[in-house]
Amino acid sequence: MFLRLIIFNILIFLANNVYTQSLIGNVSSESVDIAYTNIVLTKGNDSFGSSTDENGVFKIDDLSVGKWKISITAIGFEKFDSIIYVNSGVNEVNFILNDLIYGIDQIVVTGTKTFKRKTESAVIVNVIDDLALSNVQACNLADGLNFQSGLRLEVDCQTCNYTQLRMNGLSGSYSQVLINGRPVFSPLTGLYGLEQIPVNMIDRLEIVKGGGSALYGSSAIGGVVNVITRLPKKNSYNFGYNYNNINNVSNDLVFFCNLSVASKNGKSGVSFFTNQRDRDWYDHNDDNFSELPLIKSRSFGMNLFLLPRNDHKIEINLGSISSYRFGGEMVESEPHFALQAEERSHDVLIGNIEYQINFKNNSSLVSYLSSQKTNRDHYTGVRPQLGSYDDIYHLQYPPYGESESKTSLIGIQYNRILNNYIRTNVISVGSELSRDDVFDKISAYTYLVDDNSYNTSFFIQSDWTLSDDLNLLSGFRLDKSSVIDNIIFSPRASLLYDMNKNTQVRCSYGRGFRAPQAFDTDLHFAFANGGVSRIFLDKDLTEEKSNSYTFSINHDKPSYNYIYGFTLEMFYTELMGVFYQEYSGFDEFGQIFTKKNGSGAIVYGFHAESRLNISQKFQFESGFTIQESYYNSAVLHSENLSPIRKFLRTPSKYGYFTMYYLFSDILKLSVNTIYTGSMELVHFAGAPGVVYDEYVSTKDFYNTGVRISYTKELSGLGFSVESNIGVKNLFNAYQNDFDMFQNRDSNFIYGPANPRVFYLEFVFNSLL
Repeated sequence: MFLRLIIFNILIFLANNVYTQSLIGNVSSESVDIAYTNIVLTKGNDSFGSSTDENGVFKIDDLSVGKWKISITAIGFEKFDSIIYVNSGVNEVNFILNDLIYGIDQIVVTGTKTFKRKTESAVIVNVIDDLALSNVQACNLADGLNFQSGLRLEVDCQTCNYTQLRMNGLSGSYSQVLINGRPVFSPLTGLYGLEQIPVNMIDRLEIVKGGGSALYGSSAIGGVVNVITRLPKKNSYNFGYNYNNINNVSNDLVFFCNLSVASKNGKSGVSFFTNQRDRDWYDHNDDNFSELPLIKSRSFGMNLFLLPRNDHKIEINLGSISSYRFGGEMVESEPHFALQAEERSHDVLIGNIEYQINFKNNSSLVSYLSSQKTNRDHYTGVRPQLGSYDDIYHLQYPPYGESESKTSLIGIQYNRILNNYIRTNVISVGSELSRDDVFDKISAYTYLVDDNSYNTSFFIQSDWTLSDDLNLLSGFRLDKSSVIDNIIFSPRASLLYDMNKNTQVRCSYGRGFRAPQAFDTDLHFAFANGGVSRIFLDKDLTEEKSNSYTFSINHDKPSYNYIYGFTLEMFYTELMGVFYQEYSGFDEFGQIFTKKNGSGAIVYGFHAESRLNISQKFQFESGFTIQESYYNSAVLHSENLSPIRKFLRTPSKYGYFTMYYLFSDILKLSVNTIYTGSMELVHFAGAPGVVYDEYVSTKDFYNTGVRISYTKELSGLGFSVESNIGVKNLFNAYQNDFDMFQNRDSNFIYGPANPRVFYLEFVFNSLL
């Protein structure tokens, strides 16, 4: 008995000696601690993960003695890989990371729904970070989305200025906007939401173009924009004031503030943001009808994370947007007294909670719940001849409307790393249940949308590293929508081939679909021929399907002092049962269009991007797109015009470039230009001087912005002051043939969103 007890205690001692080793240390760069880096230790089939706290310190327990491979990754720094030897007891080791000369290998999540480095992702993910948004003078999400090839932000209403993002030539309803990876941007919110999300809410934007993002389901045919909000990384604050003068006529004022607080042990943190915007009307042609509506917007939100245990993480994101806009005749009265006007009041609440558990068997489980609610009061109307019977009726029963939109999503995703196959295979399996409730009513127009729909989905993905040179990303998604009778099968496959250390070749295929939505940008009310034009859904409308193909070559050549690179990408998208709007005549309120299924359409083209960074002082980026978009059968846009196959509002050429130069640590010059080529659109008769409906080919536009930034540290006061002065649309390249007065065609709008704007900005940043 005594011998058995001795043997038992020896075994316990040996077990503790093998598996109670610890590794502690610090991660820094040029003597600056790097908070929240990802650290992964692997040895055979054993894997341990951790992250540094706000001071760059980490600790990993329960390691066995022997050689371990360590990988350290952090946004903005080169990946660090090495072999370390763990001895018995406590092991201390420190690591120094190198700054990335250029962000060619950032950590991204959108392309695969798992964290990957850009160069290792089989799907191209482009990143616009907060620094890039600042360099292009962006005040909101809409301002920053023109600076990627294949993306074009357009304004589609002269009265209310609703915006939509076109990706690869497809309209806004083909693209999905995510908030922290969740599709809670409802169709109703999407009409004005791109302009309502302030830039100080955004940490970065991740963009996936084309149907390679099939795992996101409906409305991701054109691509995905993932808005990733700021998480607390350290104790800090900043606030600022932005003054914009619009063509010496109107003012646009923005105040913003951010506050971030993180615990000393790095296990919790919370950040807050607020943004307030007040913009006056802007009348470009002196007819007392606005080309830019009056806007009053208030935004507030918070992001919180909590690590209740080492392998558990809770993240909560909350946001509130209150927005008011009034466009049309510029009168200081209720909108129904105006000759023509649109008024919109939005109250938007957005929330997301996510719980992630990392297991020691190389797996993780993520569960999430997201929701969005929008309440909207609105007016859209044209006043009849003053004093007439119709005018009296209009004043008694003005066309005010009320809307309510609710979007909710609940989902779960399980990730598992398999090492017993060829190389490494990351399997992701998940399921989501989403629901959209839309109610929109205008009694005066006998107009009602009351739609409740839900979608149940299941997806599976394999991210398989076949060799040092090959990575295969494949999977599929199954969707069952309440508005579609059958189950939709959406496969995807992407192959990455590393030609060498600096060059990647990718090809991908994705099948997608778009459900017949009850409300989206297509159903926006417009003014034409002295009335209100509306779009209704055809009773036989069914889902639209797509096949998307892409091929790309990406090359980046770094050296000690510079880096240059380019990306060439070809895309081809085939649409089946494509949605289109067909002219269907008049009623007592105005024009009627019907949204129908067509035989099909094709969109194809080519992106070219280039980039250069010299000594982190000079940086240049550019992108250019050439494309064509055609329906298989010609579409009728007016009874007075011949049907045409070409997509309207879709230029065959567009592009951008950005440049900045650091004269010193405190002085920087930024220059950017957006190019928009000629496009076709319909101009409806009714406005002064417009007798017949006609097709119009627009001219080319070059929208150039310049900014000078000066930063002064006030270390005694604990903050720095950044002063920015600049001009947007320097050469005032703005549309000059807007329709005038009451009977204008409000959809006859194109070109840059703003005329020349001079601005001055002061930003106060903490030095904590």
